[in-house]
Amino acid sequence: MDHGALAAGLLAWYDENAREMPWRVGPASRKAGITADPYRIWMSEVMLQQTTVAAVKTYFERFTHLWPTVQDLAAADDTHVMGEWAGLGYYARARNLLKCARAVVADHGGVFPTDRKSLLALPGIGPYTASAVASIAFDLPETVVDGNVERVMSRLHDVHEPLPLSKPQLTELAERTTPKNRAGDYAQAIMDLGATVCTPKSPHCDICPWSAPCLARKNGTAADLPKKVPKAIKPTRKGFAYVAQTPSGAWVMERRPDKGLLGGMLGWPGSPWEETAQEAPPFAADWAEVGEIKHTFTHFHLFLRVMVANAVANAPEHAVTLGANEFQPSDLPTVMRKVFDVAQVHFDD
Repeated sequence: MDHGALAAGLLAWYDENAREMPWRVGPASRKAGITADPYRIWMSEVMLQQTTVAAVKTYFERFTHLWPTVQDLAAADDTHVMGEWAGLGYYARARNLLKCARAVVADHGGVFPTDRKSLLALPGIGPYTASAVASIAFDLPETVVDGNVERVMSRLHDVHEPLPLSKPQLTELAERTTPKNRAGDYAQAIMDLGATVCTPKSPHCDICPWSAPCLARKNGTAADLPKKVPKAIKPTRKGFAYVAQTPSGAWVMERRPDKGLLGGMLGWPGSPWEETAQEAPPFAADWAEVGEIKHTFTHFHLFLRVMVANAVANAPEHAVTLGANEFQPSDLPTVMRKVFDVAQVHFDD
């Protein structure tokens, strides 16, 4: 394949069909000399990990309104940031967002480094994000490979080895096509192609700029690619969640350890999440079961039995108590918000 022609054809398509994103500098603006903001590109890429563009837009706009610069974010209160992140999932990303912002300010004078190697040294930035920021923000010819790019490359070259085994081959193929000029536009163009044209189901081959050289289209295999190693069945875990109020109406909560699922987030005290639910009340009270919630994490399904108690006066010292005027259900991670939704009916009665 003529990789130069492939890149040129895709860029021409992108000039006409680029999606508008709140963090993106479009091709016309780039040509006018307007450059991307590394802070906004970095934040968008962190938010987009394992999340859709539609889900991210509102969060991105709120974050950049609250913290317009990396200096603002570095100085932000951890609890405020984690609360604003609630609902976006994968909370380790929010912790790393703060760590990275503070490292950029402390070690780089508030200016993001421009090369991939230095970006990789920042907390929470992995190979994909480093390549994306270097390419999109600084127009360096780094190869950006996400799920969209893997799908496009597997079809363009008719690669039948399943993912993730084929990832090294697909990355090498993507590298061959990455141009030295307009690398940032190209990175966004190929991701747009995968998101809007070379879609997982029913790809729109008739309007694809790479339709002619695409081997999967030629061989009639596009709908079957990329192939993937079958996913393991998700196990199920169970547990208890305990929702209580003090006589003054304050909610009795806990802050989860920094490491692990929902690290650093506020939530309800509970039992360990295991194959069998074992009661583990955080303190003595007249606990009553009011329902059950189900939540699915990346690697397992979780069922929590919801327990409630009124007017508790013996909450442990390490508990976090929030008055009615301080407590915001929207600040909770989704699983804890589901627990509250079930428990709230009891307290409203």
